[in-house]
Amino acid sequence: MTVPVHHLLSAHNLWIIFGFFAQFVFFMRFVVQWYVSEKRGESVVPMSFWYISIAGTLLIILYSYHVNDIVFFVANVLSLVIYFRNISLAKRRPTRGEELASEKVL
Repeated sequence: MTVPVHHLLSAHNLWIIFGFFAQFVFFMRFVVQWYVSEKRGESVVPMSFWYISIAGTLLIILYSYHVNDIVFFVANVLSLVIYFRNISLAKRRPTRGEELASEKVL
């Protein structure tokens, strides 16, 4: 049985594909975190983790708004606050070179 292309590309199916894509982007933050941790030989959370978190969350917010899922929508909007706060905190942290310079003085 063949399915006409216009049925596969219906608005409903495209939103489902978009939802899966949004979840995939959100999931990729863990892949990036794992890769960087393996490369450095220690558990780290790179800045890209937070930026990918924001990108994935914004996509999920769009999807949850479209499907009228208030619980999913609110949860993801609130998580954005945490992601932006973590970026703010990380940018205030001294760089590794600055940490080494301060250790020499002490």
